[in-house]
Amino acid sequence: MEKKWYSFFVSVDLPAESSKEEEGAAESGKSPSAPRSAAQTVAEIASAAAVDPKFATPVSNPTSFEEIYRAAEIPDASHGYTILKIAEMLQSEHIRSLAPTVKRSSILLALDAAGVKLQEVIQDAVRRDRALDTYERVQEKALDDLDTSKAQENRQIQAELDRLVAEHQARIQKNNDEVAKEKERFFGWRLKKQQEEQKIYDAVSYFVTENPITTSGHSAEPPSPPKPQGAKQ
Repeated sequence: MEKKWYSFFVSVDLPAESSKEEEGAAESGKSPSAPRSAAQTVAEIASAAAVDPKFATPVSNPTSFEEIYRAAEIPDASHGYTILKIAEMLQSEHIRSLAPTVKRSSILLALDAAGVKLQEVIQDAVRRDRALDTYERVQEKALDDLDTSKAQENRQIQAELDRLVAEHQARIQKNNDEVAKEKERFFGWRLKKQQEEQKIYDAVSYFVTENPITTSGHSAEPPSPPKPQGAKQ
């Protein structure tokens, strides 16, 4: 994608260059060559800049672009006119409200007075842009690696949770089975106990008027003292 600031600085010079070429061609009697496009000029300046930077030192504060530039070993301009300096000048209270063409002329005059070539500033911009793009890829790869690592860790945690849940569910089922088994044993014993009590109750009933034996449906009552023989009923 073409950067807007490339065209802002570069394409404005093309008409003058093309006019010179046309004048020279007219004087020599040759047909003028096709004018160079802004894209061609930008491509030439960009190709003259360094290749994608290598970060010599780690960046401890990704929000600090100055630290990113230092880590990418962007050389300091001896004349001080970096693209960041130009950006500050464009926002200066003296020219920020002026028309774009006036802004351009003011910057070009300042560069000319300082003996700075416009191409040097744009090459500095290209280097910084490539440093930012490269560091973006570095951070994106780090994020992808973290995502992959944490996703794997989460799968391991989930597997451990599933194993623990299965183990505890098995323990719960075992406890429920033990209780069910004990209930079955107890209710079976209670039935036999009722049968045993009924047998005892029936045997005792032949000898007492009020049976002291408790069975299901009968309440235990203390036995009455036996009556003397011959006593009236």
